[in-house]
Amino acid sequence: MKLDIEHVLFWMDAIRNSQDRDRTLESFWKGQIRSKEWLIKNLEYFIHPAVNKNMNFPLTVDIHGGWLGVLSSMLFQSNIPIKSIRSIDIDPSCETTANTMNKIEEMAGRFKAIAADMCSVASDADIIINTSCEHITQEQYDHWLSIQNKNSLLVLQGNNYNIPEHIRISNSIEEFQKQCRLTNLLFAAELELPLYKRFMVIGRV
Repeated sequence: MKLDIEHVLFWMDAIRNSQDRDRTLESFWKGQIRSKEWLIKNLEYFIHPAVNKNMNFPLTVDIHGGWLGVLSSMLFQSNIPIKSIRSIDIDPSCETTANTMNKIEEMAGRFKAIAADMCSVASDADIIINTSCEHITQEQYDHWLSIQNKNSLLVLQGNNYNIPEHIRISNSIEEFQKQCRLTNLLFAAELELPLYKRFMVIGRV
């Protein structure tokens, strides 16, 4: 994928204006960016008209645990035809930074950052992405999954990075698949990163 300079300039504004610059810069660590790049590359295949004839283009996307909006910006700059993105995060301080990160689309009414507990948000977007599976308990995840649209394509990521804020890690892609409880599994793989393994599944409830 190619990055547009105008988008990158707004990334710099988001970092510069952030209340916690070091925390904002964490969203650009190699593991974070590689994981998002990997997600987009694989998602591009599963939304291709030749593979998925039931998709309505352009697509609506909800990102649960959207953090500072970097994934949203990368998606807007990808080959995926996107109508709009909602980035949902429980931390209200993420809202302003995410809106700046995606300022071009925010001004056009195509992006919105929302401060909310993702476990209480029922999405009906064409694609629902959750890259924060390790931040919620199995009980919370099961509830979250139960309220999502059954026709939406789900993209889920977790990891085996054992730190205090990760309360539900997985030790293998097989364990992550079991935790995710998707009945229609289309894709499952792992990405080796310097400090941990990132796991990803794509499918439907």
